[in-house]
Amino acid sequence: QVQLVESGGGLVQAGGSLRLSCAASGRTFDSYVMGWFRQAPGKEREFVAAIRWSGGSTYYADSVKGRFTISRDYAKNTVYLQMNSLKPEDTAIYYCVAGFSPSSDSRWYTYWGQGTQVTVSS
Repeated sequence: QVQLVESGGGLVQAGGSLRLSCAASGRTFDSYVMGWFRQAPGKEREFVAAIRWSGGSTYYADSVKGRFTISRDYAKNTVYLQMNSLKPEDTAIYYCVAGFSPSSDSRWYTYWGQGTQVTVSS
């Protein structure tokens, strides 16, 4: 049973930083793409970033490029999302995902975590 468990969300002021973690278990993820999506109240779910577990190629939404960094730790089977220069519009529930393609389309991701709330105050 694949499990993705997010942590690290919280309340931060605009301009601040947070690091989200996603602990993955239940299988090997060598052929997978791991990523993050987010969903703000009243808005559709949107792609944030993705990383190939093997090789480490990264992909970002334009809205977060230069501010967010996705990375992974093999030994801990964990994916991170370092978020800097946070803006109120980054406020959302952030979901960790796993799939086979670094797509911005959520349908390509098979596994989803429960989500963690990020709130950025102005």
